[in-house]
Amino acid sequence: MFKLHTMKLIIIGGGFGGLRLARNLSNKPGIDITLIDRFNYHQFQPLFYQVATAGLDASNISFPLRKVFQKSKNIRFRMAEVQQIVSDKNLVVTDIGEFPYDALIIATGADTNFFGNQNMIDHAFPMKSTVEAIQLRHRLLHNFEDALNAENEPDLQRLMTIVVVGGGPTGVELSGAIADMKRYQLPKDYPELDFNKMKIYLLEGSGKTLGNMSEKSSVESMRYLNKLGVTVLTNTILKDFDGQKALLQNGETIPTSMVIWAAGIKGNVPGGISKELIARGNRIRVDRHCLVTGYANIYAIGDVAYMEEPAFPNGHPQVAPVAMQQADMLTHNLRRVEMKSGSDQLQEFVYSDSGSMATVGRNLAVVDMPKPKLHFGGFFAWMIWMGLHLMLILGVKNRFFVFTNWLYNYFTYDQNLRLIFKAFYREVKPAGTKLETIGQ
Repeated sequence: MFKLHTMKLIIIGGGFGGLRLARNLSNKPGIDITLIDRFNYHQFQPLFYQVATAGLDASNISFPLRKVFQKSKNIRFRMAEVQQIVSDKNLVVTDIGEFPYDALIIATGADTNFFGNQNMIDHAFPMKSTVEAIQLRHRLLHNFEDALNAENEPDLQRLMTIVVVGGGPTGVELSGAIADMKRYQLPKDYPELDFNKMKIYLLEGSGKTLGNMSEKSSVESMRYLNKLGVTVLTNTILKDFDGQKALLQNGETIPTSMVIWAAGIKGNVPGGISKELIARGNRIRVDRHCLVTGYANIYAIGDVAYMEEPAFPNGHPQVAPVAMQQADMLTHNLRRVEMKSGSDQLQEFVYSDSGSMATVGRNLAVVDMPKPKLHFGGFFAWMIWMGLHLMLILGVKNRFFVFTNWLYNYFTYDQNLRLIFKAFYREVKPAGTKLETIGQ
């Protein structure tokens, strides 16, 4: 049967979910796709911490979105900031114009949640984008340059103290990587400094690190971090930070010029979505088909979507496998919709948890597998972690450079990307230094 109408599909966000969906539908008949993202590249978020600690170059974990779709006849990419969704007119309003749609997929991911603390926003360093990871690396290295010129012991100690907030995978991985830098690279770069004075704190509000993983993983990660010289403070909440000292909820203070915030995320909800549809974590309520509640043609997937299913009554974890599996399910359903098949052929989403993992430092990682229920720790888990992440990186060239960087770092105990670009800096307040990128 000849079809006169082609479905106009807009995907907002080129992360794991949005990119997976677009690739699944590439060159499929009957669907015309516009992919919108504020960056022109896909970011491999699990390795942000290695960019922040000079282990990898930002280009190694970023891949141009236009290159992904060079051979796609039905996909167009637009770099734009989404300003509002006008659902009654089926329009997406951006800073470069308006885009009409028949179906809309919101895959905008999540951003840092500072829980309204303005001092944290002004002075703490998040790590939810490649740009932020680069900024973090620059500030981290610049602190040691400043430490060489410290005029007194308190200033020196403050510049050599790093506080990481949040004991999830990001906080654990970042703390371990900084501890490795302290052990292997920094003493060679700054022989004038005594790195026995360098302190790394990891603050976690609950009673254990890696709270979403198994008890074994939590215990082992704590042991690994202590072995690396990281001071782990559980049941500890950071109340405030002014750029000079971190104030804990129990009244204690930690003099530091650097707080890295990995304690919370919130969904990036575009304008135009009713506040009544926003659930915990600033996520959009969706049904088991990823259809936004109350809409017939707007879907949400990944970190920005809040879906309840029997095994996950409080929503799914905000991890890449959820976004990619939802994209696969939605691919099937959109094809059924495009072919005008009956609703009985639409799939409901069921998350298949293939496990979780976190690396803690050189030769140290933890891996949990649910089926069969297995746990690995140490060097073997570290090898599993590296192998899986290497396979997930987009692009053969990127995999090659990541692998060769890892080999170089492993055998030389060195990282050759400890670069500071002065153009990234500006002075903001007497309390400390804040980073800004050109154009932001």
